[in-house]
Amino acid sequence: MPDLTDRARVLADAGIVLAKWGNEWFVFGAQAAIFWGRPRYTLDVDVTARLEPEDSAGFCADMERSGFRLKVQDREGFVARTRVLPFIHVATQMKLDVVLAGPGLEELFLQRSVQVDMDGVSIPIVSPEDLVAMKILAGRAKDIEDVRAVLAARMKTLKIAQIRTTLGLLEQALAQSDLLRQFEAELSWVKKWVK
Repeated sequence: MPDLTDRARVLADAGIVLAKWGNEWFVFGAQAAIFWGRPRYTLDVDVTARLEPEDSAGFCADMERSGFRLKVQDREGFVARTRVLPFIHVATQMKLDVVLAGPGLEELFLQRSVQVDMDGVSIPIVSPEDLVAMKILAGRAKDIEDVRAVLAARMKTLKIAQIRTTLGLLEQALAQSDLLRQFEAELSWVKKWVK
């Protein structure tokens, strides 16, 4: 498992650049699951960012000056396909994926992000409610484990109605009908086993 100071260095270095490019970003993924739930193994950091201006070439140049290396050759093509800029932090060798925010729910997630101290670095992190919704949507086994961990750790303070509303919006947007059902199953499981 990487030294916690590695994570702090990645976040501090990325935060300097992200502040210059509009300062609208948040940590999500495994690092957020660790913060809101329980420790688990991960070697990467995921952030969502709205760049201002939206100039991935200029942003990548600033990231390189701050100690990051882009992992793909065809930046334009990769961003067009995925909306992701995958970096390696040269000093720590940790991966950093910068997901470029789009309109809609990601704007809401940006507004609801929470400023926290992570290893001595002040950073915005996705709210626990929005993290649960994201993890339900991703639906992999490790995502469901993260959902259970966050529910178990934060049950008394989570805004359950907000999670349901967000999942309902996702179901409408994606023409899916299983997200709320999956969430309710996980919520029932956690309530049964966690007192």
